[in-house]
Amino acid sequence: MSARSSNRHPASGAGLPVWKLEDAKSRFSELVRLARERGPQRVTVRGQDAVVVLSAADYAHLAPVAAKPTLAALFGDSPFARMDSFDEKPVREHASFREPLEF
Repeated sequence: MSARSSNRHPASGAGLPVWKLEDAKSRFSELVRLARERGPQRVTVRGQDAVVVLSAADYAHLAPVAAKPTLAALFGDSPFARMDSFDEKPVREHASFREPLEF
């Protein structure tokens, strides 16, 4: 891991601690601990940024779980919720008659 220090939540990935993939694999427990205690950790493969390891709390902050809609909200989004008038009679279509099958 590089000797650079990390802010808790740096503005960009440039200030994050950098791990080579080999080091991240062999010291995974330490990588996870540091991600939880100090913030996101960058992992590189052949010198190129590959992934960022971050705590579950940091992830939840970045990608909040969408609230489950209520049943009322689902019905409210229905096209039938916007029907203004029920005065019109429904149009009935006549199906063509089929001859019964003989066995």
